[in-house]
Amino acid sequence: MELTYTPQGDYLLPNLTLSEAETTIGKYGMMRKTFLKTERKGMYAHLMLSEQLNQHLADIDRTAREQIERTIQELLTSHPAPDKSSDPLAWTGHMNNLKLQAEELILTELIYH
Repeated sequence: MELTYTPQGDYLLPNLTLSEAETTIGKYGMMRKTFLKTERKGMYAHLMLSEQLNQHLADIDRTAREQIERTIQELLTSHPAPDKSSDPLAWTGHMNNLKLQAEELILTELIYH
């Protein structure tokens, strides 16, 4: 491995770049990152040093969103929502409740594991 350096005043700084491409990380990926940083420091360091952290977080985020959508659909079949046009507040409350239930399942199984 050969390094090149750039002069900055009296110092030579190495030209370092990340080989990972920029990926967007959503809410669940950020929650996973915080969990790894605080509770699983070894795994966080390993993923970061092997340049797999961003990919791992993007995968977790995508998987969490897919599972939440699937769980909400399953919950809707067993607990149908009230009519949106006649009672929009009850419909909104019901849908928020289903989303919170689905998120709680995902957080324990996927994010904080």
